[in-house]
Amino acid sequence: MIDQSLHSRLSVSTTNGDGFGLGWYGHPGETPYRYRSVHPAWNDPNLREAARAIHSPLFLAHIRAATDTPVQETNCHPFRHGHWLFVHNGLVRNYHTVRRDLMLAVAPELFASIEGTTDSELLFFLALTYGLATEPVQALERMAALVEETGRRHGVEAPLTMTMCATDGQQMVAVRYSSETQSRSLFHSTSFHHLHELYPDDPRITAAGDDAFLVLSEPLVDLPEVWEEVPEQTAIVARAGTIMQHRFNPHLP
Repeated sequence: MIDQSLHSRLSVSTTNGDGFGLGWYGHPGETPYRYRSVHPAWNDPNLREAARAIHSPLFLAHIRAATDTPVQETNCHPFRHGHWLFVHNGLVRNYHTVRRDLMLAVAPELFASIEGTTDSELLFFLALTYGLATEPVQALERMAALVEETGRRHGVEAPLTMTMCATDGQQMVAVRYSSETQSRSLFHSTSFHHLHELYPDDPRITAAGDDAFLVLSEPLVDLPEVWEEVPEQTAIVARAGTIMQHRFNPHLP
C-alpha cells in the first residue's frame, strides 16, 4: 500500500495521498474490521505497526485519490455493511448532477447506513439494494445499468468508470467496466504454487498456501506468468483458490 501510494504505475494518479483503508476478517461470521485514515499511507505511523500485528485469511485494502468529494475518513474505502466490504477505483461522472436521483434509488432500510458523501459508497449501497448479498455479479450489473441510465438521462456522456472489488469474507467479486470501455486496470494472481517455486524460502508465501489468490489494480512485482490482466467488461469471482471469469453485462431488472 505504501509503495503504490507513492509510485503507482498504472493509475490515473501516480501519487495517491488522500487517505487509505484496510479491511480484514477475524473468525467466520464476524463483522469485518476496518482501519481507515485521511493521512497518506506513507505518512501514517500506525500502518506499519498494524501490518506487523494483524493476521487474517482475507484482506481488502485501498489507497485514495479524491475526485469530487472531500478528504474525510467516512469517504475512505473500504466501505462496510454487514459482512460485506467494498472498494472502488474510478468515478461517476457529473456526480453532483446525478447524485440525488441515485440516492433516492437506495433501499429505505439501507439509506441510514450511508456515512459519507463519495460516489463510491453510493455505488456500494446501490449494489446492496439490488441484491449484492445473494446475487453479487447480477447486483453489480443492475447497479451499473442504473448509473448509466441516470447519467444519460441527465446528458452525461460515459457516466461510469468502475474497477471495484467486494467481499463477504468467503468470496471476492471484482469487476472491470466503464461506459467508454477504457477502464482502470485490474489483475489477479495465477498460481501461488508458482510463487512457492520462485521463492521457496519466503515464509509469507508458504503460510498463504496453494489456494491463496490476489486481486489488485496493478502487479506487485515484475514476474512473468504470475499475473493475469482482467479484460474489459469482465467480472471475476474468486473463492477457495478458484477464479472464474464472467462477461459483465449491465442491465436493469
